[in-house]
Amino acid sequence: MTTKTERPSSKTPAHGSPRKLIAVASGKGGVGKTWFSITLAHALTKQGKKVVLFDGDLGLANIDVQLGLMAKRDLNDVIEGNITLDRVIEHYADGGFDVIAGRSGHGSLAALPLPRLSELMEQMRGVLKNYDAAIIDLGAGIDKTVRFMAAAADTTFVVTTDEPTSLTDAYAFIKLSHAAGHGDNIQVVVNMTGSEKEGEGTYNTILKACRNFLKISPPLLGIIRQDKKVREAIRAQTPFLTRSPNSETANDIEKIAARVAGEILA
Repeated sequence: MTTKTERPSSKTPAHGSPRKLIAVASGKGGVGKTWFSITLAHALTKQGKKVVLFDGDLGLANIDVQLGLMAKRDLNDVIEGNITLDRVIEHYADGGFDVIAGRSGHGSLAALPLPRLSELMEQMRGVLKNYDAAIIDLGAGIDKTVRFMAAAADTTFVVTTDEPTSLTDAYAFIKLSHAAGHGDNIQVVVNMTGSEKEGEGTYNTILKACRNFLKISPPLLGIIRQDKKVREAIRAQTPFLTRSPNSETANDIEKIAARVAGEILA
């Protein structure tokens, strides 16, 4: 269970004010969390928002890989104290948003002490003053680093699929977040579903567990239908909304972005 020391000291805005720092989490890998983070950043940018995408998967970063972006500087330079966070921001021209790249395979980042994580999130708040939204793509799982960064965010989107392991792990993330006192900031995204009806069934499964055992009802942010073109876009290191702008999946993401812009960032 999360302890009080794992929750950052600041930060959730007053009710009705914009929640600009968005974390994207999942209980397990393989649910399309990073792809969703990237594509949401792109969709919000297309709606006129200024967005920065932060690779918060410390130690196993891959946003730059999916985008085909060769970052000149990355998060490790900040952690080592060489430069401040704002100096590692790079513009991703194909998507129109900015990126803070991580570094893959760097164990010291994955094991960053909580005080250093707190400093990093404070810097992120400073960077956020120049943006409408910051999206943090968290690492998969429920380790203390993931929970701390989620707690530092204003709202968290938990991505799940209909696979039993994905649902179980997403529920575990929500349970730990609720125990730490910030379960009310969570919304659910159902990804890679065969249809909207199937997606609603998946959401109802996790909603029932949350109601029965946690006495909370995390809302559904949106449902994203499966499309083989997603994998093709990832292989091509091309934004999905550029490659397949008229697909059902693109429409699903754009509907979610419209909700985020209208209900969370407004």
